[in-house]
Amino acid sequence: MFDVTDKPRVFGLPPGADFAQDLVLGLTLRMAGQSPEAMARVDLYVNTRRMQRRIETVFASLGAGFLPRIRLITDLADPLDRIHLPKPVPALKRQLELAELVRKLIEADPGLAPRSAVYDLAESLGALLDEMQAEGVTPDDIAALDVTDQSGHWERAQRFLQIVTHYFDPDRDTPDAAAVNRLALRMKLSRWEDVPPQNPIIIAGSTGSRGSAFQLMTAAAKLPQGAVILPGFDSDMPDSTWDVLRNDVRNTDAMQGEDHPQFRFARLLDRLHMRHSDVARWAPTPPPSAARNALVSLALRPAPVTDQWLSDGPNLPPLAEATQSLTLLEAASPRDEARAIAMRLRQAAEDQTTAALISPDRMLTRRVSALLDRWGILPDDSAGTPAQLTAPGRLLRHIAQLRVNGPTADQLLTLLKHPLCHSGADRGQHRLWTSELELFIRGKGIPYPDLPQLMAWKGADDAQEWLDWIDRCFLQPALMTQQPLGEHVTQHISQAQSICAGSKSDDASELWNKKAGETCKGAFDTLIENAGFGGTISARDYADLVDNLLRSHEVRDRDAPHPHILIWGTIEARVMGADLVILGGLNEQSWPGSPPADPWLNRRMRQNAGLLLPERRIGLSAHDFQQAVGAKEVWLSRAVRSEDAETVPSRWLNRLTNLLRGLPDTGGPHALNEMQARGHVWLTLGRVLEKPIPTPAAPRPSPVPPVRVRPVELSVTNIEKLIRDPYAIYASKILRLRPLHPIQHAPNPMHRGTVIHRVFEEFVSDTAKNRVPISEQTLLSTARRILDSEVPWPTDRIQWRVRIEKIAHWFIENEWARQSAAAPVLFESQGAMDIADPPFRITAKADRIDLNDRSEAFVYDYKTGTAPTKNQQLQFDVQLLVTAALILEGGFDGFSPRFVSEARYISLSGNGSEVPAPLDECPPDRTLGMLKSLIQAYRDPDTGYTARNRAHKDSFSSDYDQLSRYGEWTAADPAKKVFLS
Repeated sequence: MFDVTDKPRVFGLPPGADFAQDLVLGLTLRMAGQSPEAMARVDLYVNTRRMQRRIETVFASLGAGFLPRIRLITDLADPLDRIHLPKPVPALKRQLELAELVRKLIEADPGLAPRSAVYDLAESLGALLDEMQAEGVTPDDIAALDVTDQSGHWERAQRFLQIVTHYFDPDRDTPDAAAVNRLALRMKLSRWEDVPPQNPIIIAGSTGSRGSAFQLMTAAAKLPQGAVILPGFDSDMPDSTWDVLRNDVRNTDAMQGEDHPQFRFARLLDRLHMRHSDVARWAPTPPPSAARNALVSLALRPAPVTDQWLSDGPNLPPLAEATQSLTLLEAASPRDEARAIAMRLRQAAEDQTTAALISPDRMLTRRVSALLDRWGILPDDSAGTPAQLTAPGRLLRHIAQLRVNGPTADQLLTLLKHPLCHSGADRGQHRLWTSELELFIRGKGIPYPDLPQLMAWKGADDAQEWLDWIDRCFLQPALMTQQPLGEHVTQHISQAQSICAGSKSDDASELWNKKAGETCKGAFDTLIENAGFGGTISARDYADLVDNLLRSHEVRDRDAPHPHILIWGTIEARVMGADLVILGGLNEQSWPGSPPADPWLNRRMRQNAGLLLPERRIGLSAHDFQQAVGAKEVWLSRAVRSEDAETVPSRWLNRLTNLLRGLPDTGGPHALNEMQARGHVWLTLGRVLEKPIPTPAAPRPSPVPPVRVRPVELSVTNIEKLIRDPYAIYASKILRLRPLHPIQHAPNPMHRGTVIHRVFEEFVSDTAKNRVPISEQTLLSTARRILDSEVPWPTDRIQWRVRIEKIAHWFIENEWARQSAAAPVLFESQGAMDIADPPFRITAKADRIDLNDRSEAFVYDYKTGTAPTKNQQLQFDVQLLVTAALILEGGFDGFSPRFVSEARYISLSGNGSEVPAPLDECPPDRTLGMLKSLIQAYRDPDTGYTARNRAHKDSFSSDYDQLSRYGEWTAADPAKKVFLS
């Protein structure tokens, strides 16, 4: 294939080239004239499976013929070598071993790290171990580091690093995959040196950033028929710039140059003693835009030579030509950015143009995918879907959490409503009962359901078998003890299959169906095989393990996505080709991303040990950018503002725009304006797409229903609503709409009021009926008993008890005075009276009524909030006034005092207070007259139920504000009557 030479062979393809297409083209041109089977003797090493598939597709498009032997650069063992190499231990086994070692170390010294960090630390140690194996760094190299200027952190880190030492033991029977790969590379390089292969050996598409890949590339380039093909090689950079990078390679102390896109190529050429001019073109195909490649090359020059912008800038090819297919999209928000990108991808789908969105920002790509769904376009996402986000993955994670926390209302209903739950048989009935059970749980407020509570559901008799299944699968208590990992897995899978099968079937096959189920099953099969290495762990540790396990697997269905709309990570973009390339999320912290935190070694220690520097990631991202920006048509996209702050443009985008602005004589500013104008067009289209259709604001409603459907009975509380917000009475009593309570009841003011009411009711009742002493100790004892039984939230239980303790002394002092004046006789008593003609019933529930020996009644109402003022009672809060009138009208059976002496609100908030009702200004007869007038007014066929009629203040809220469309109107707007039939 190649002419005989004593120099290494290194070829390059320019930025923007379709790497797979040009790679195959170069191969076929060099193999022209040879026998067809000669192609089968070519060994071709590529860096990803996706690249391998793409090359096979390109060869298939050429017709029948032989393929080269395509291998991954990470699969270095030849078939004969595998016989002599030990079988690597599964990656999960090593991860479990590391996690168990980390857990024991933390248990021995809890100050090293929190227990919740076990799996994260194990994963980080595993990544460090792989890197050390790939770069040929041993534990002795780490131990020999000079750490005289380091803090005590290094001592703690060393204790963790000692965990991985035994993985470097050459006599270890079970090496990990990285160690086996290192042995395979050593064997291959040794054989190549002793007996150089005569067949073509080509390393294509790798940048040589990893130590093992770098060794393989340097060795292959020197073989008699070996070659290296570099992706995105910059042939526009002058010798002086390459010399700067070469000096950075040799000057290991300076730690410079790593962030340049061509730095890894400079290191390879320096190792091979080659100049950049010695790198030949692999294929004759010209780059999509040579002018743009020259512009980007100048923009990305290393920092020490950016003064070359002044000298080389005016000599660039015409900037209009370089930027004519370049669009700059600067969106106001991530939403605007994603919407414009989605619209452009939709246009590409209609035009049958291959378009790719390249971005490391997964939030952006998910937004774009969601927006494309409105047009039925499913992009081919190279990252796939994490298994933890698929239906079986979510179900398995929810069940693992159920074993940690025990059953709560929200967890129970989340699982019952999962699409895989009860999928074995009779799922329709299951869904119906689930909906009814949800309403029951919401209505009753059951935060921690159990079978006796659920048996109070009205459908329990018909669904007994279903409820028994719920009890077995969902309502078991949390697992509080530790147990071996194997038992956790067995119980977890058994529970998941029972939940999936349902109450009337044993068929749980739906759990493992389709790509997602197959992926999850494969992950758990591997976990079962290696469970013996996981030790004894808690349910919480197991849930963390399941989450990490599923997160590490991806689900891809290659047959479902759109064939022309692609979403790539930056790795795929290095070796793939598309007509339209959109570089999205070009902001700092995104592209390039921030280097991940390293809990083990700082930057200087990494360099001294021979490990990879954080700048390597930036340099690889820079190379990804340079290669992708050279495509036929390119979008450069960013959001000017994130969800909460201004963003900083990516350093490469910043360099490019600054260079264009600094070249006015060659039309740079005009070219930049044109780029921005093309982006602005799509942003405008996006805003038009989602511009809401103008609709008139809703008027303030005042529905006027027929008199025959209006209520003929109201409680005292609803009388207040009728005065303040008649619309709420219309919605609740006439439309019969009720607010839907939350699934997981949180401690709210209403619940707090009910519980505290009960505390004081039982205490006062015991003092009156059972002669219990009126003392703080008795009150607090009653409070503890009721709070323990009625309040399942520990924090709120303590807070409410402290609140009662705060007012206990004040309440007892005043209670002595109250019971000295009169004796409590009625507690939480229901009363009613009929007024007007025809009769209208008014009901009331009195918290407490006392009676003295002169047959005078004393009415008390407990308030856990602020008691209403005198004016509020005269205008809105008429509860005590109406209750007093009801007492004198004989509304309470068997209770008929001569008159009501006083009525008071007892405020239980703060330090406690009492607020009397203004009986002198509004005696019972006047209250009755007011009630009759109010009832008569709402018997007028022309009277409407006006929303927020007398709301007192804007902070007043109603359960029916959304129904009345409050916000489109204000209390200052006139009400619009709507007569209903």
